Amino acid sequence: MSEYDDVCVLLPTMNEAETVARVVTDFRDAGFERLLVIDGGSTDETGSVAREAGARVVKQSGRGKGQAVREAVRDHVDASYVLMADADATYDPADAAAMLDPLLAGDADHVIGDRFADMRPGAMTRLNRIGNRLINLSFRAIHRENYRDILSGYRAFTHESFEQLHLTADGFGIETEMAVECVKNRLSVAVVPVTYRERPGGSATNLHPIRDGGVIFLELYRKAKTNNPLFYFGSAGAAATTAGAGMAAFVLYRWLADGVGHEIVAVGAVGAIILGIQLLVFGVLADMIHSLHVEQIERYERAVDDRPAGRPSEVGGRESAEGRDADARVAESARREEPGDARD
Repeated sequence: MSEYDDVCVLLPTMNEAETVARVVTDFRDAGFERLLVIDGGSTDETGSVAREAGARVVKQSGRGKGQAVREAVRDHVDASYVLMADADATYDPADAAAMLDPLLAGDADHVIGDRFADMRPGAMTRLNRIGNRLINLSFRAIHRENYRDILSGYRAFTHESFEQLHLTADGFGIETEMAVECVKNRLSVAVVPVTYRERPGGSATNLHPIRDGGVIFLELYRKAKTNNPLFYFGSAGAAATTAGAGMAAFVLYRWLADGVGHEIVAVGAVGAIILGIQLLVFGVLADMIHSLHVEQIERYERAVDDRPAGRPSEVGGRESAEGRDADARVAESARREEPGDARD
């Protein structure tokens, strides 16, 4: 018996024949027997190489890393814990124990491996490093949590907590979406320092920095609608108001300096300012509703946590035992006071 018998190592792959065997072998040497490689339609020998190395290989029905992760966990993983990594040999299986410790100890529902804690030379280009930093700063500002490295592909999570996440991203936005959903569902998240290595020679990355970076930023902003509505609507409102004020300033300058009126631009300026103010007000109202909702959830959780063991729940319309006893006493008192029961 191994301490990792209830852990499944999940490796989403796409044309990783150069490295997948090494990754599978290293995880097996680290004590993991349950390895699942989900192949996203590789045109090389990824599937056969992984199978020969000792992994279970499943052909992905769709496309994209996000879809692969959802399909794998939903349909092919029956373990209580999932350790997810890339199959490009950039992550060190020696860090797996540290990744799983918070889960096995019951201290966290989701673990993120922080690549910046030990990033080896050549592991990330300067453009990717800057992009990662900007995305992490944006996440911290929008969602008010500091997970240090939300784009890390080295993750560990409980199967139960994964089922609480509403994930829709198909591509590399899956890591960002998982981080946002952890905040939204108030899951306990631990951040563990890990080693991030340079890709071995001969292997090519599937990441497109500009395209995928844009998708990730859009995903961050889109998810702010439910986690931080003041930012979501307020930023759009501020942009509209600023644009309207700029157009109004142009119209005023042209009229004062040259005596030229720009009626159409003036109408656009007024419309933009009104729209911006409306969005700002709506953002404030939505943020108040969101805060009230969070407060109600916290009260419910405190009520559940504080309820004595063995006592019937008062949530969901059911009365407590004390409440039923009190009602019985009141009914008995009323019955005795009825005229038909009086004694002369």
